[in-house]
Amino acid sequence: MSDEQAQTPPGTRTRRTLLAGAGAVGAAVVLSACGSADDTDGGSAPTSGGPGATGTGDAEGGNRDSSAPLARTADIPVGGGAVYASKGVVITQPEAGTFKGFDPICTHQGCPVSNVDGGTINCTCHNSRFSITDGSVRQGPATKPLAAKEIKVDGDQISLA
Repeated sequence: MSDEQAQTPPGTRTRRTLLAGAGAVGAAVVLSACGSADDTDGGSAPTSGGPGATGTGDAEGGNRDSSAPLARTADIPVGGGAVYASKGVVITQPEAGTFKGFDPICTHQGCPVSNVDGGTINCTCHNSRFSITDGSVRQGPATKPLAAKEIKVDGDQISLA
């Protein structure tokens, strides 16, 4: 024991106890962020649409105009797609001239999907990946496919059906 430690008054925190406490708090935050792996529907409902949501509002609670164009066909790359979260749809083009629509809410725990890349619709919350062709699960933890959304193509305009 050094002379400095011996002279520390009782009840005074040392650097070691401060760092140990900070580490414990950090571990608790990380563990609580991991959440539950429970995939049952007993939890709270998603706040941005998703299962049980109606098609009458967007993620911010406004009304969607289903006849208004969402995108132009040129905006959707072949073998890829685009997420239109505020309109409540992901549009993909798995092959030239074939356009598909899907719900933008991951079926795992209700996070919004974030992007379309590498032939999959990707949720970065827990790394689930879905097929751009049919919304099926390509990589878990999700076990259910993304719900299909009806879209229509009129000329070069894509809108909700």
